[in-house]
Amino acid sequence: MSFFPNSTVNRRTRYQPNLVSLMTLCANNYFLLLKIQADKTALNQQRHFFINEHLTYVVTVNEVTRYTSLITFEQKMLTRTTDKEKTYTHSLHPRMSIRLYHDARLAEVISNQDVFQVKPRYDYPNKDMHQQDEKQQINQFLNEWLHLCLEHGQVNLTLKKNG
Repeated sequence: MSFFPNSTVNRRTRYQPNLVSLMTLCANNYFLLLKIQADKTALNQQRHFFINEHLTYVVTVNEVTRYTSLITFEQKMLTRTTDKEKTYTHSLHPRMSIRLYHDARLAEVISNQDVFQVKPRYDYPNKDMHQQDEKQQINQFLNEWLHLCLEHGQVNLTLKKNG
């Protein structure tokens, strides 16, 4: 409560998600994911993007139905245990699950880290300290990952011989 009766200090407007912005972002992410996946769209297929000698992103197809696909997009950090052997460290392991809606051409982050159902809006403050626009921010973060992979990622390709 404010000491000034006509003050607007304590009158917060309730956050309203910008659906146009969110849907535009999800549509953009869908097309970027199609580029990222290339021909790796069948169940259990993976695509690895090597950003540098320590950082890799992995896209895994977990589920394929007629109108949707479920993929996992995760960051892995490589450490060298010996001169020849590399292992993944699990200290920093960002991971998100993304639902691709092929009929609507949208990609939506449905889980991120320990948040298994991202709400479109959170009251603030809340016990888990989610931002009011958490869904928008997570989808924007996915967009930044996708751009990073497309701009700086290297993929191991097997070349086919002709004839």
